[in-house]
Amino acid sequence: MRVGLTGGIATGKSTVSRMLRQRGAAIVDADQAARAVVMPGSEGIRKVREAFGDQVIAADGNLDRAALRNIVFQDEAARNKLNGILHPLIIEHMEEEVARYQQAEEERPVILDVPLLIEENLTELAELVVVVYLPEDLQLKRLMERDGISAAEARRMVGAQMPIEEKKPFADVLIDNTGSLADTERQVDALWRILVSKNGSDRL
Repeated sequence: MRVGLTGGIATGKSTVSRMLRQRGAAIVDADQAARAVVMPGSEGIRKVREAFGDQVIAADGNLDRAALRNIVFQDEAARNKLNGILHPLIIEHMEEEVARYQQAEEERPVILDVPLLIEENLTELAELVVVVYLPEDLQLKRLMERDGISAAEARRMVGAQMPIEEKKPFADVLIDNTGSLADTERQVDALWRILVSKNGSDRL
């Protein structure tokens, strides 16, 4: 089974992903895929160079992420162009990873860890969508504590994302992360039972 795992910044998605990995799930991470498709010599970095010029390539041949950010954050058309280049490559890379896991062990649940699963309309990649939820006031508090930033900076970062309340209706399973780590563990255990029963696996 393919499971789409998403949430908001500081809601605890990475914690839930780690718990699922510990239980035996295969994790396909969109952020890792995004880095892989622009490695030196890749099709991705070649296309980015063609679109944005040598200014976004560092001396060692790697992508100069800071230079690219400066371009796309100020220009929506440039951001859309970059997304048009990278998103198909990222999805292809993730699909290849999923296929490798499923070939190796067909019944193993595969978790697609994708921060922008809903925003980028990628929910069709998954058979089940899991949203890790935290009310915004608690999200802000945990973000400030985690990153050591001000309330204003935390609000800016949270405000740049799709509100977590708007993600809730997309969830087939909602992991409420407002309680203790043990509370989250119990919810992950319940989710894992669903996943392994649907896969006919005897991992539990």
